[in-house]
Amino acid sequence: MHILEGYGLTESSAGTTVNPGEDYRVGTVGTPLPGSEVRIAEDGEILLRGPGVMRGYHNQPERTAEVLESDGWFHTGDIGEIDKDGFVRITDRKKDMFKTSGGKYVAPSEVEGRFKAVCPFVSNILVIGASRNFCTALITLDEPAIMQWASSHGLGGRSYAEVCASEQVDKLIDGFVRELNTGLQRWQTIKKFTVLPRDLDIEHGELTPSLKVKRPVVEREHSAAIEKMYAGTVEA
Repeated sequence: MHILEGYGLTESSAGTTVNPGEDYRVGTVGTPLPGSEVRIAEDGEILLRGPGVMRGYHNQPERTAEVLESDGWFHTGDIGEIDKDGFVRITDRKKDMFKTSGGKYVAPSEVEGRFKAVCPFVSNILVIGASRNFCTALITLDEPAIMQWASSHGLGGRSYAEVCASEQVDKLIDGFVRELNTGLQRWQTIKKFTVLPRDLDIEHGELTPSLKVKRPVVEREHSAAIEKMYAGTVEA
């Protein structure tokens, strides 16, 4: 299916970049529309400028000053990069980025997206590592996929939670984590992971109605599993 991704915000009157019909790049949101400018700030944040960018939030001068510079550059709150041909790639939300105890910044969504690309059994993954000396991950598995796998690997008849806690599944997911790590910088790599006994859901407040992960809620709900992965390590 030929899908052309674009990018923009309400504050930029929607579209700011879009992939051309023919010379497109999969995984990017295309190049700036005529009259629009895009640049990357020192911290990796995407900045926009052009006729579509708002003049400010209505009757909210302080909030406007937080995101809009005097020369018209708008701070999107998104982290990304621009390749040599001008194609923009979105890698994370600025508020989701964290810094390890070693001072390295990690964009968790980028790592999580890569894992979903290599592991056919994953449902959700949350990368942890703020002020820690290495990254870990909480992983949940797609129930139909992993149960079908389980039935042909000696785990037939077991419950979903039992399958997720099994040594066979731990070894299976470990293989995908190792594959993921081969394409990451050293400070981004996942040193330990935990497969949770249930998927994230709206009922526990872990997902929004549009199924976006609420990171603070998940970290709080599964704090014991996180602390276990960091047992014996020193935090910043």
